[in-house]
Parts: sequence; C-alpha cells; structure tokens
Amino acid sequence: MSEAMASLSASTAGVKRRDGATGDRIFYWMVFGCGLFVLAALLAAAISMAWGGALAFRTFGFGFLYGTEWDPVAQQFAGLVPIYGTLVTSALAMIIGVPISLGIAVFVTEVAPRWLRGPVGGAIELLAGIPSIIYGMWGLFTFAPFMSDYVQPALIDWLGPLPVIGLLFTGAPLGIGMLTSGIVLAIMIIPYISSVMRDVFLVVPAPLKESAYALGSTKWEVVRDIVIPHTRTAVVGGIFLGLGRALGETMAVTFVLGNTHNIAVSLMEPGNSIAAAIANEFTEADTDIYLSSLIALGFILFVVTFIVLAAAKIMLLRIARQKGE
Repeated sequence: MSEAMASLSASTAGVKRRDGATGDRIFYWMVFGCGLFVLAALLAAAISMAWGGALAFRTFGFGFLYGTEWDPVAQQFAGLVPIYGTLVTSALAMIIGVPISLGIAVFVTEVAPRWLRGPVGGAIELLAGIPSIIYGMWGLFTFAPFMSDYVQPALIDWLGPLPVIGLLFTGAPLGIGMLTSGIVLAIMIIPYISSVMRDVFLVVPAPLKESAYALGSTKWEVVRDIVIPHTRTAVVGGIFLGLGRALGETMAVTFVLGNTHNIAVSLMEPGNSIAAAIANEFTEADTDIYLSSLIALGFILFVVTFIVLAAAKIMLLRIARQKGE
C-alpha cells in the first residue's frame, strides 16, 4: 500500500514538473515576443520613414540637411530651418525647465510641509495630463499677447543693446516666436521631469540624510551632497525623457512658433520646427517630392531623437560605472 502511494506521489510530482516546465516555456516565449515587438515596431517605423523620404534624399542629396529653401511652388525643399527650430526651442525648454523641475522636486520632498506636498504633487500630475493642444491654444490666445505687451519689449530694451547676447533679443515684439515656443515647451515638460525627480528623491534612504543633518549639514548641503549624487542616474534619465518630449511636440509648438521658413538669430523672430512643418503641410502635399520631403523630415526627427536617447543611455552607463554598479 505504501509503495503504491509513493509511486502515485512520484507520478503526480512528475506531472506537476512537466506542467510547470510547459507553463514556464509558454511564459518565456510570450514575454520574448513582447520584447521583439518593441524592436520590430521601432525598426518598422525607421524603415517606413526612410523609404518614404528616399525620393527627397535622392533628389536633393545632403543639401536637404543644410539647405534653407522650402518652396512648394518650385518643388525645392531643404530641412535646415525646421531642424534648427526644433533644436533651438528644445534647448530653450531644457534651459528653462530643468532648474524649475529640480526646484519643484526639492521643494516637495525636502522643504514643503506635509499638508502642502499632496496639493503640489497633484498639480504636477494634472499639468502632465493636459492635452498639448490646450497648451497651444493657451499659448496663442493668452501667453503670446502677454509676451508681446510686457515681456518681449522689456527684453528688447534691456538686453537688446548688449554686445553679443543682444543679438538674441532684437526685433519686433510679435508675441509668437522661438522664445515663446520654448517657454510653452518648458511648461509642458516640467511635470514629467519634476515627477521623476520627486519619485527618486523620495527613495533616498532616510539614514543618509539624517546622518548628514546630525553632522550639521543644512538642507542645501544635504540636497547637493546626498540627494542628488545618490539619484543622479535617474535624474539624468528624467531630464532626457523631458528632452524627448520637447523634440517631438507638435500642436503646442505649431500654435506659437510662427511657422515661417527662415533662420533668425533673434529668439523674438518666428520660425518653424519639424513637427510643426509636418502638421501644417502634410495635407497640402500634392506632389510626390513634397510628400517625400515631409516624410524625410520625420525621419530626421526620428534619428535626432534616437541619437539623444542613445547619448542618454551611454551617459547613464558611464555614471553607473563610476558608481561601481
């Protein structure tokens, strides 16, 4: 009897092991397929855009990257103007947005009383959930007139006469333009960067900060020497996440950038961006070369974004190596 029970138990255990192994293989191939789907989608997007823009690249060659002419009537296209506008507005957004995001995260985690942390955190998440077209409408109908009436005239009067830097603040106070677009983009990326920073600041081990306070450190010293160094990998990742959002933003930039194909040193002047050019002109592309030029712009934006994110990954790996991780 006991031998029969032992044999039954052994056979039952064998069946369970086989079932478990089968389930594990199914699970492995399912998640493996999910991982391959990401790579396949990325590769398919790159190939489709490169294929669609091939006609423009064959027709205009490398001149498409550094030329400034965009003439649908003469069927002459070049992408330097939208590339320049994309990079400038994104750079402005990062210059404005990153310090403010850092300040918000430090305030919420280290300075604000507990009763205020919840409302401020909720406001950040609410800003992140606002559609970009709402930012664009607000920027065009509310913020641009404010810039035209108050901010831009003051910048032109105070900074315009200065040597070198004054070139960035010359021209007419139109309200719309590169500076306005950069500020609106900064407002849009602040919730994303500050949310990442806030979350990683909250996971800094309390004994590290308490030890620093016990040694007489101030809040500023704790943030500078403990919090930021401990979380710098995630902080850099959050910053590049915001940069990726700024590079690809479409509707908000379309409303306030001005959408003119010219390169101007002054931040007061209107310009164009890759996303705005595609959004504005895609329905008007009535020839193959026109449509191919717009798709080529999309491919260039894809490449720029990929390079930025790859640089971020390399930087994060270098930081992790320096920390011995």
